[in-house]
Amino acid sequence: MTSSDPVSATLPDLIEWLSSDECHDASGTAMLTGLGRRLRALGLPLDRLSLSLRTLHPQILARTFAWTEGEPVEQRDRDNSIERMPYFATNPIRRATETRIWLSLSTPEEMAGLEELDFFHGRELAVAEVVPLVMSHGPASAAVFATRRPDGFGPEGRAVLRRIVPALRGACEIRLLRATEATLLNTYVGPITGRRILDGHIRRGDVETLEAALLLCDLRDFTVLSNRLPPEQMLDRLNLYFDQIVPAITAGGGEVLKFMGDAVLAFFHLDDGAVASCAAAFEAARLALDRIHSASQAGTPLSAGVALHHGEVAYGNIGSGGRLDFTVIGRDVNLVSRIQTACATTGEPLLMSPRFASLLGRPGCRSIGPYPLKGFAEPLDLFAWDPG
Repeated sequence: MTSSDPVSATLPDLIEWLSSDECHDASGTAMLTGLGRRLRALGLPLDRLSLSLRTLHPQILARTFAWTEGEPVEQRDRDNSIERMPYFATNPIRRATETRIWLSLSTPEEMAGLEELDFFHGRELAVAEVVPLVMSHGPASAAVFATRRPDGFGPEGRAVLRRIVPALRGACEIRLLRATEATLLNTYVGPITGRRILDGHIRRGDVETLEAALLLCDLRDFTVLSNRLPPEQMLDRLNLYFDQIVPAITAGGGEVLKFMGDAVLAFFHLDDGAVASCAAAFEAARLALDRIHSASQAGTPLSAGVALHHGEVAYGNIGSGGRLDFTVIGRDVNLVSRIQTACATTGEPLLMSPRFASLLGRPGCRSIGPYPLKGFAEPLDLFAWDPG
C-alpha cells in the first residue's frame, strides 16, 4: 500500500479488511500500514501503532513492528536476551500480555515504562492503549495504539479499538500460525525437508532417490565424557560442539538431517551438481574442524572426526503408522558411517571415500591405503586431507 492508495473510512470495512485474504497475505509491514491508515481515516488521532507478536522460535521471543504515518515501518526481532533487560519485567506490554488485561496509560509515570522501549522513545506520546491479543494457544501478543493528544482517543475512539480487536487478533493469529509452521519444521527437520513436508510429502514410503554429498561428524571420546561429566555439563559441551558444526553446514547450503547423540548427519544436494556438492561439503567440514579447534583452544577441550562421501540415498519417510521420520537411508549412508568410525582408529580428523576425493579433485587428498570397514566385503581406499 502506498500513501496515495485510498482507504475506506467505515468501521465495518476495516473489520472486513482485517478478515480478508488481502490482509492475511500481506507482509507484516503492509498489514500494519493498512491498519494505521484505516484507523486514521476513521478519525482516530493515532500517532504510533505497534504490534508485538510472540513467536514459537528457539531464539526469537517476539517479532515487533511499529508504524507512524509518513515513516517507514520499523521491524525488529527480539531475541530471548531481552528477558534479561532491566526494563523487561515492568514494561506495560509484558504486563498486558501476562495479565491479559487491557491497559490504558495516561500519566507520565505510566507512559515512562513505554518510553523505555525503543519503538516509543522520544516520540512525546501522551496516551497509549496497550491491548493484549490472546491467541488460541501459546503466549499472548499485544498491540499498542498511542497518541500525542493529552485527552487520548476518547470514549468513541476506544470503542472503535474494542470493535476491531477480535478481527485484529484473528489476523495476527493466522500470521503467527503460518510463521510457527515454518519455524517448527525448520527447527526440527531443516528448511529443505520442511518445504517437502509442507508440499505434501507426508506418507510412509514417499521416498525420492537422489545423489548427494554426505557429511557425518562425531565427537571424540563422547562415552568417556558422558561418564565423567554431570548431565548438565555434558549438554553444555554438546551444544558448544554443535554450535561449531551446524553453522558451517548451513552456510554451505547443506541440511542437517540428524543429531544422533554426539553425531551430526548432513547432506549437500546442490543444483550445480556432484562436484559443487562435494566442494561445499568439504569446505563445511574444514570450517567445522577449524571452529572446533578454536573452541578447544579457548578452554573447552573438543575433538571430532568427520567423514565425507558422495553417493545415492533414499530421501523420504520411514516409520510406522502416524509416527514417521524424514531421513536418508541406503548403502552409502552406511558407508559414510563406517568411514567415520575409521577417523578414531586412524587418528585422522577428516576422511573421504575415493569417490568423494575424486569428485573433489584437490591435490591435498592423501590416500591412507585400503582400510577394512565393518559390513563391507572389500577394504576401501580412504583419503585424508593434508592442508599443506
